[in-house]
Amino acid sequence: MAEVIALVARPFWETLLMVFSSTAIAGLLGGSLGLGLHYMANDRLSGHAAQLAIVKKVADRLINTLRSFPFIILMVLVLPLSRLIVGTSLGTVAAIVPLSVAASPFVARIVEASLSEIDPGVLDAAISSGASKRRILFAILIPEALPSLVSGLTLTMITLVGYSAMAGVIGGGGLGDLAIRYGYQRFRTDIMISAVLVIIALVEGIQLCGNAITRGIRARR
Repeated sequence: MAEVIALVARPFWETLLMVFSSTAIAGLLGGSLGLGLHYMANDRLSGHAAQLAIVKKVADRLINTLRSFPFIILMVLVLPLSRLIVGTSLGTVAAIVPLSVAASPFVARIVEASLSEIDPGVLDAAISSGASKRRILFAILIPEALPSLVSGLTLTMITLVGYSAMAGVIGGGGLGDLAIRYGYQRFRTDIMISAVLVIIALVEGIQLCGNAITRGIRARR
């Protein structure tokens, strides 16, 4: 038992590093893209929806293209980018690059959809009050959509847990790498089962935390 715990401990922290780092990067990149998509599509907000239609179509196509790639293929395609950014295509840090690329378009759609679900009256009231566009986006719309955004990011993190396990196929480290190298290739069923149980516990923990945060936000309103 002590041997299994010792073997699982490091991959567990590697998985946490991959999931939380890629979520943060995807939140920044995908969140910015999602805000941009909502801004370009909303004529009352941008005032130039017709002129920005072509830009939005290009962004839409790019997002849809990235979302269509199976992650295992995307990992291989992004290997040169990993080498360029971190200097290697192997290891936990290198795996963060394809994970971030894979998650960013999903986050963009989550942000765009969450903002689109806001009652139009909220935007009308903000515009009537004379608030600036920056204030409308960051101080009014995002807080209004926060419960939906948290739920979406929770789902993204859970998806990234599964993706991080697949990253073990190309030497990305983490629990997936442990399950493959020690559990499958060395016929250690106990290690494979332990890795799977830890992944299940991690997913449950993320979901419980996400639900609690969402309930807390709604309760304060």
